[in-house]
Amino acid sequence: MAQLYDRIGSGYDVTRRPDPIIAGRLGHHLALETDGNYLDIACGTGNYTFTLAAVGGSRTGIELSAKMIAEARGKSSQVQWCLARAQELPFSGGVFSGAMCTLAIHHFDDLLPVFREAHRVMDEGKFVILTATPEQMQSYWLNEYFPEAMLKSIEQMPALELVTGALTQSGFTSLETERFDIRNDLQDFFLYSGKHRPEMYLDEGVRRGISTFASLADPAEVAGGCLRLAADIQSGRINEVMAAYENRGGDYLFVIATK
Repeated sequence: MAQLYDRIGSGYDVTRRPDPIIAGRLGHHLALETDGNYLDIACGTGNYTFTLAAVGGSRTGIELSAKMIAEARGKSSQVQWCLARAQELPFSGGVFSGAMCTLAIHHFDDLLPVFREAHRVMDEGKFVILTATPEQMQSYWLNEYFPEAMLKSIEQMPALELVTGALTQSGFTSLETERFDIRNDLQDFFLYSGKHRPEMYLDEGVRRGISTFASLADPAEVAGGCLRLAADIQSGRINEVMAAYENRGGDYLFVIATK
């Protein structure tokens, strides 16, 4: 994963910008306090780390990709940026008031050591995760155009039962969830961000910032899928496709655990 994000780190923020609604929900679930100390696990280029730092409290972001953390350091000197593995956090126990992990748990080979480390370095507070479930992803209309890439992406995504089970084994309690649905004006262009704007996926720059396309998709499938998608947008058939994939279970999910 470090090699992947070192490769796509340049220009990452062109399409991966902090979304104010997501930042607001992260802050709400963390129950931010002005004197709190918060950890962002797998922070990427630090978009949500430094956005929430403006609300108050102190922030630390850890990331495995040297390229990503270098980009993050250029955004704020008020945040402590660390190149580190989520399974081996370089912090003493009980030093953080809360932690978050945004759209990254599918990159961990094993959730348990990551969650145990998050629990160890927290004193009391919330651990907030933004992710998607395999069931949610099976309802993405992207499956119509990029089935092999989506299958690989779905297989990579841990089921909700695995997430909550690992959290419980790590010592977290009071597990809650909140669904998140894609809006038309979403500013962070991750996998299903083009749910209502299918033309986005025709832009190579947008695809470059999405790990499913950057690391899992076969170029031939992407080329063919984009041709069919462009034709369906032109004819209007895309509306039928999108309607066929309607899903009432939400597009993504916040998982909130308490220590």
